[in-house]
Amino acid sequence: MKVYGDRGSSNTRRVLTTAAYLGLEVEFVFLDLFNGENRTPAYLALNPNGTIPTFVDGDVVLFEASAIMIYLAEQAGSSLLPAGNAKYETLKWMFWAAEHFRRGPTVLIEQRFMDRLKGRAENPTLVADALQAIHRYTAVLDGHLRTRRFVVGDALSLADIDLAAPLSHIPRTQAPFLEYPHVAAWYARINALAAWQQSGAAQERRIAEIERLFSSQRVPA
Repeated sequence: MKVYGDRGSSNTRRVLTTAAYLGLEVEFVFLDLFNGENRTPAYLALNPNGTIPTFVDGDVVLFEASAIMIYLAEQAGSSLLPAGNAKYETLKWMFWAAEHFRRGPTVLIEQRFMDRLKGRAENPTLVADALQAIHRYTAVLDGHLRTRRFVVGDALSLADIDLAAPLSHIPRTQAPFLEYPHVAAWYARINALAAWQQSGAAQERRIAEIERLFSSQRVPA
């Protein structure tokens, strides 16, 4: 099994966390997006979107992190994708994350991290809209977690890993997720997981590399 990606990406982190939690050995193939390795004909043959991560297991080729996570859990026969009605609850929250919860954070990582590295000021209108969306949907998640330890009852599921990913970039986005007490308590439980800690340490090392890369390319005024 191979995972193509960049450890600085929260989407890649979701997949690597899942694989580590399940004890699955995957070969990680670093893809240098800044040098266009995601736009080569060979990579586009696997993933015509040119996005990360991409997963290959024999004849199975998947893009979209959530789809990869589901595949890994099913292959392992893991309760990360539970049986019965809990399965559909898990999928519901994963789809909700993609449709709603991650939209605001995606804008903030572009505005407050990538644009900053490129020497561009953030767009106040885009940032305000992103923050409004984050408050709206984090309030929904906070209410849901009021009586639960994890997103689907009292056991970790793929939904937790999926929803935790945008919080990875709080140091860069300053997104207000942790202003919500039930979300903050839930995220503390996620942070206690060895697999999440491992992928988080790798993510921060990669982010530091990216910052050094852009710093070295910056021309003094």
